[in-house]
Amino acid sequence: MNSDDLVLRRADDSDAIEMAGVWLRSFTAALPTVRRAHDDDTVRDWFSFVVVRQHETWVAVAEGAVVGLLVLDGGDLEQLYLDPPWRGRGLGDRFMDLAKRQRPNGLALWTFQVNGAAQRFYERHGFIAVERTDGLRNEEHEPDVRYIWRPQK
Repeated sequence: MNSDDLVLRRADDSDAIEMAGVWLRSFTAALPTVRRAHDDDTVRDWFSFVVVRQHETWVAVAEGAVVGLLVLDGGDLEQLYLDPPWRGRGLGDRFMDLAKRQRPNGLALWTFQVNGAAQRFYERHGFIAVERTDGLRNEEHEPDVRYIWRPQK
């Protein structure tokens, strides 16, 4: 299966548990040193009762399974997670193109400072780091960095 076989679509309630699974696997693989603030069941509930219902959510589906997710909240890119086997295959780029089309006036996001791969990805897509924190304001208490993207005029 390659990234050409993917379908990007709006998520619905039936996608929430699979989205949580992608989030859990991706977080574990990409951020092994970061303390998770919530257990697996709480993450699943959060996707089921908050994320899908209250935010603009998108999924990437391959062979009937969710393999990636994008969550937008106003001008913020809240979540962009890929199932680990799908990293490096162009899916993140497709989600980023979608996010920019959905928010043509700009986007902002937070990522952990320890996540160098995410920082390189966002910088490659034109995001600029505008703030670094000690992490005391996030649930994981992990130093983070704020990025913004504004379209070139």
